[in-house]
Amino acid sequence: MRLILLGPPGSGKGTQAQRLLHRYGIAQLSTGEMLRAAVAAQTPVGLKAKDVMASGGLVPDEIVIGIISDRLDQPDAAKGFILDGFPRTVPQAEALDELLKKKHMRLDAVIELRVNESALLQRVENRVAEMRARGEEVRIDDTPEVLTNRLASYRSLTEPLIHYYSERRKLLTVDGMMTIEHVSREINRILAAIGAVGAKTPKKAAAAKPTARGAKKSAKSAGKRVKSAARGAGASAKGAKAAKNAKAGRKAGKSAPRGAKTAGRKAPAGSRARAAAKTKKAAKKVTKKRAKA
Repeated sequence: MRLILLGPPGSGKGTQAQRLLHRYGIAQLSTGEMLRAAVAAQTPVGLKAKDVMASGGLVPDEIVIGIISDRLDQPDAAKGFILDGFPRTVPQAEALDELLKKKHMRLDAVIELRVNESALLQRVENRVAEMRARGEEVRIDDTPEVLTNRLASYRSLTEPLIHYYSERRKLLTVDGMMTIEHVSREINRILAAIGAVGAKTPKKAAAAKPTARGAKKSAKSAGKRVKSAARGAGASAKGAKAAKNAKAGRKAGKSAPRGAKTAGRKAPAGSRARAAAKTKKAAKKVTKKRAKA
């Protein structure tokens, strides 16, 4: 995630930048801190900046871009960054675009915190009045007069960046007059909408999604059901065939001659005994006739 936060002094850029850093673990690229670090490390760019700063002059854009370039090469900037205090002018934005292009990096979004200047001045006046009422010391740069001058500088130098990034479809505007929590939620929502951060899968949806093991088990169960259905169908077919043969046999039996039916039956046991006795009696009579003769 690579972001730029835009907004006039007092719009809450610093607060929202810190929240984004903690939430997503990205680096904050503050030009002031980078300049001081480069000077302390005595890098080639830092030495150039040191000479300019020692003379009280403004550090040229090419030196600031060189320091940003060195900072982007550090490991903690690989995951993403938020640029703080840069760019402040359109030429600086153009130089930054060229630098990111050379490094094959893409700026994800420029988030503008839009606020009402009159409301900002009223906030500062109230805060200063409360601090003085408590007997606290008020910073020189934290007065309505200083804020008025800073707002005028922002309008003339930095506000044109809104049009610059809007033309490049990078600008996303958030109402900076909402509470800190509401502003944070809105920033996170639009970052998720543009794909700068990944959306989390709801737990219910994740649970409903079948796993490979579950799919394999379901397929196995389905196979068993198919086999059982096939066996049942085979058994049903055999039963139907047997029933058909039995019916055909009964029909053939009905149409057969009566004698055939009788012959096919066994005589009762009593009838067989009487027939045997008659035969024996007849044989005795024949024997007696032969004896008389």
